[in-house]
Amino acid sequence: MTQEQRTTAPTRPNILVICTDQHRFDALGCYGNPHIQTPNIDRLAAEGVLFERCYTPNPVCAPTRASILTGRYPSAHGLWANGVPLPKHERFFTRALADEGYDCGLVGKLHLAACFKGRTEPRYDDGFSFFKWAHDPTHGSPENAYHRWLERYHPDLYAKASSRGFGREGHDAVGFDTMPVEAHYTRWVADETISFLHAPSQERMREKPFFLWTNFFDPHHPFVAPQEYLDRYDAASLPLPVGREGELANKPPILSEASRKSYAGFAKGYAEYTPEQVRETVRAYYAMVSFIDDEVGRIVATLDDLGLRENTLIVFTSDHGEMLGDHQLMLKGPMMYEGAVHVPMILNWPGTLPTGQRRSGFASLVDLCATAMDAAGLPDLPTSQGSSLLPVAKGDTNGRDYAICEYRDSGHPYDPPVHVTMLRRGHHKLVVHHGRPTTARDRTGELFDLQADPHELTNLWDDPASRELRTDLQEYLLDALVATEDRSQPREAYW
Repeated sequence: MTQEQRTTAPTRPNILVICTDQHRFDALGCYGNPHIQTPNIDRLAAEGVLFERCYTPNPVCAPTRASILTGRYPSAHGLWANGVPLPKHERFFTRALADEGYDCGLVGKLHLAACFKGRTEPRYDDGFSFFKWAHDPTHGSPENAYHRWLERYHPDLYAKASSRGFGREGHDAVGFDTMPVEAHYTRWVADETISFLHAPSQERMREKPFFLWTNFFDPHHPFVAPQEYLDRYDAASLPLPVGREGELANKPPILSEASRKSYAGFAKGYAEYTPEQVRETVRAYYAMVSFIDDEVGRIVATLDDLGLRENTLIVFTSDHGEMLGDHQLMLKGPMMYEGAVHVPMILNWPGTLPTGQRRSGFASLVDLCATAMDAAGLPDLPTSQGSSLLPVAKGDTNGRDYAICEYRDSGHPYDPPVHVTMLRRGHHKLVVHHGRPTTARDRTGELFDLQADPHELTNLWDDPASRELRTDLQEYLLDALVATEDRSQPREAYW
């Protein structure tokens, strides 16, 4: 890159959002895990700002991804469950950025509508001029860009995987999930990201900034990784999941149900795993994250090589977490434990944001819309319900004093439906499992003091000594729900 090209770079920053899928906050070294190897992501945190308490607005994929793009809670944007299409009138911040001259792109998963059994997800007015969509590695849609790449560059592997089918629900390890490193979906995501950064780099440096949403599918289940990454970990040396025998007895009954069978009976439950299988699952999960970490390192190195690094805001996060055996639960669903709802959030912007800082205030994925618009020097969308994280990252404000998470039978549907709302405030967590008239289930809940009980083992919901605290948090939750209602429609007059 010549000096002239460097000095003609756009003054508005580039924005790169790197998003993993089903990645719990503590599966990174920078979040205090000494057992996992993530040096590249750890370096982003060491040279940027790490948010210690960022939460997803919903513990499954589609509602949260809609929240990221719209800056709105699922109860406002209407995509309340996987398989529910986002209403067409919802506006994306990527469209607003594109309208203001940003070159916008997407790589990997989107998931704003039904993708079951190979469906092709419809396009929205998303603003993406670079669109490399692939719901997941096995997804049978003819629009799966990963398959087209695989067919072109690794035809023998593509033919072999295709001959075995695309999986019952698109998530079986039938070949596409077990590719070697050079042909893996994770490698493809990084390669497409690097291609986007390379191809028009000279024109982009002179004329327009970019926004790119890079979506890795891992460490989503099925929990498989290339052998060379599995070999980095010894399953026997990894810690067992958090929990204790019988702990679900005084917790909402749906959790015992989910422990027996995940996904309302559609997936294997924790009770069906042996202790050795749980350890191997953790090993594979860590291996998947380490593979992603290596690819993040390649992406950041490309930014450096192209002279784009110092004018690029990098955001690293995930859509939601994974129980990974904690509390005798696997996968995700109607559970609000830290492993499921607490996600990583790292902001890195050389010369603009401080380095090596950590922020303890609450953050939410609904804040990403406002953050991107703020970085671009643009007003937030009028319908957005989030707040920019940049002032918090800079230390100008502490940010939120609460976080909420909504589950409205959002995963595989239960009968009767399951509706859960979480409030995090201070060092407490309130989880309301709603009852009548919302659903035919009985109302119950959970209350945890995360300062005294960081592993959420002791449920204080029915503790007489905690009754006043529970009432106070329930009342605050009502206020928070009113605060997050959609009142974006402007008032034109007094009457």
